[in-house]
Amino acid sequence: MSRYLIPGALVAAPVLVALFGPLFAADDPAKDVAFVLGGGHLFGTDFVGRDVLDEVLLGGRSLVFTALTATACTYLLALPLGLLAGMTRNRLLDEVVMRPLDLLLAVPSMLMLLLLAALAPGQPWVLVAVVALINLPDVVRITRAAALSLAARPAVEAMRLQGESRARIAVGYVARAMRRTLAADLGTRFTGAIYLVASASFLGVGLSPQAGDWAAMVDRNRTGLFLQPWAVVLPALLIIALSVGVNLLFDRWLRQSDTTFLEAR
Repeated sequence: MSRYLIPGALVAAPVLVALFGPLFAADDPAKDVAFVLGGGHLFGTDFVGRDVLDEVLLGGRSLVFTALTATACTYLLALPLGLLAGMTRNRLLDEVVMRPLDLLLAVPSMLMLLLLAALAPGQPWVLVAVVALINLPDVVRITRAAALSLAARPAVEAMRLQGESRARIAVGYVARAMRRTLAADLGTRFTGAIYLVASASFLGVGLSPQAGDWAAMVDRNRTGLFLQPWAVVLPALLIIALSVGVNLLFDRWLRQSDTTFLEAR
């Protein structure tokens, strides 16, 4: 369990701040002089004189939970589509599923983010949908490739000869067998979702201009980086800790799975 201590701490810190931070933030934060170090503020003030600590405590939920929700939605949509395309013997059905996704891949992700998120700025569900849509083609292709490989195994053919339904084979065997592949992709995909949500905040789309957000803090306070670095460094460190921690957790879990498998053999 000690191998999970460092990545667990890296993930726990930003998640706990996002969850419980608003409970400890001031309800009506007073404004002081912009970009002040000290002056009764533990981490100084931001570009409009608000307490940086209060802004950090308030700004995690929008980033963390939007990225989590978007990643979950991506896999909820991609897994059945990838299994359908990978398990079917109907070439036309495979083309119908995959070709529209290829069109999405042809559109640069940042362009799609700007165009779609700008249609309804300030609506979190729009940003969730856009990030999920951007990541969907890649996850479907990974799931389909894994399903194609697994569907060619003798075990799958034996299940078919025994009369098992296609749905039972797909869910009961193929989906379970691709867990490691999906777990390896999930850490990277979640980091990509954080990047997209942070980019939307940085560019001013997908959230209200008045909303507290770690990525927006980095954008709005970067002009005073050398005067008051905490307003940029503190939210940036929390974003980095979450991204690195999630990938380390999945990396350690995959290594442990490999070790357990080798010992079992």
